[in-house]
Amino acid sequence: MRGSILILNAGSSSIKFTLFGEDLAEGLSGMAEAIGGNARLKIGDRAQDCALPDHASAMQKILEGLEAEGVGLRDLRAAGHRVVHGGTALTAPQRITPETRAAIEACIPLAPLHNPHNLTAIDALAALAPELPQFASFDTAFHITNPDVATHYALPQAYAERGIRRYGFHGLSYSALVRNYSRVTGMALPARVLACHLGNGASLCAIREGKSVATTMGYSPLEGLTMGTRAGSIDGNAILRLVEEDGLEETRALLNNRSGLLGLSGLSADMRRLAEDSSKESAFAIEHFCYWVARHAGSMVAAMEGCDAIVFTGGIGENAVDVRGRILRHLAWLGVTAATETQGGPCLSAQGSAVAAWVIKADEEREIARDVQSLLRV
Repeated sequence: MRGSILILNAGSSSIKFTLFGEDLAEGLSGMAEAIGGNARLKIGDRAQDCALPDHASAMQKILEGLEAEGVGLRDLRAAGHRVVHGGTALTAPQRITPETRAAIEACIPLAPLHNPHNLTAIDALAALAPELPQFASFDTAFHITNPDVATHYALPQAYAERGIRRYGFHGLSYSALVRNYSRVTGMALPARVLACHLGNGASLCAIREGKSVATTMGYSPLEGLTMGTRAGSIDGNAILRLVEEDGLEETRALLNNRSGLLGLSGLSADMRRLAEDSSKESAFAIEHFCYWVARHAGSMVAAMEGCDAIVFTGGIGENAVDVRGRILRHLAWLGVTAATETQGGPCLSAQGSAVAAWVIKADEEREIARDVQSLLRV
């Protein structure tokens, strides 16, 4: 597929990839997973075990796998990367130059669990295909329109100057939601949208006139809602006690990797598995998730001074019918009346509901491809 754009999303032990054509139609996709362990390469419906000791070898295998499927380097027009944190400097998609790479690296203290892996994919591809233009889109960029009163913690100004402030994440998902709203609903984007990106990572965003004015994630993706393995918002003094008693690394692992749905249920971070389980712990974990989505939603509605539409996206938001229903019942005070779901959307609200409710499929990879395409035209 000549003129293809390769979109990459690198994590700590995986690289997800998707090809898009010149018309932004989605082509081959896949994933190198369990990098450094019992690794596998998936392309389309095919999968194979292979040795992937690091991200560089994974990138090599991805390119070899695409070549075997008839898509070689000669067919690639550019590559685009999801970069989690752009800080206050990287607030728009960028071509990756030495200066851009240095700016992404400078944000590592803000996202030590994410930006290093994003850079490994960038560097690996640059070594393998030095002539291929590479671009980066930033998950924090959509929230640059938040007012200062929303982004500042109540700390002395010197700490904000050190980067201790709210940034917000899932920006590529929210940007795609705004772009796709009219196509999916057949209606113009309303003035005030409560956007709910619900997945293993989960956040809400208050979108007014198409721009973010508040969001639940803060300095890092840990703040806000109950998530798959993240604790969400927790009192700072509780964290200090945990650090004093259990140590920094243990507390970091607890809050990021062993809490949320997993911690509450003692079973799984997967909402599907919890829904199938009959234990009271799993039931409580689901109710905790729904309660805190609704409770934080009140904060988002206050930031917008009202709500005209509610939109669900992300893995849970798109697929967990019961979870959506519970959240909408919690939010009935807004004037939303949920329809009886039979087809899973896209419209979730009953006819005559004062507030519309929709489900819109997450489209982050295409959003990055669109950014790449726009920058190639410059």
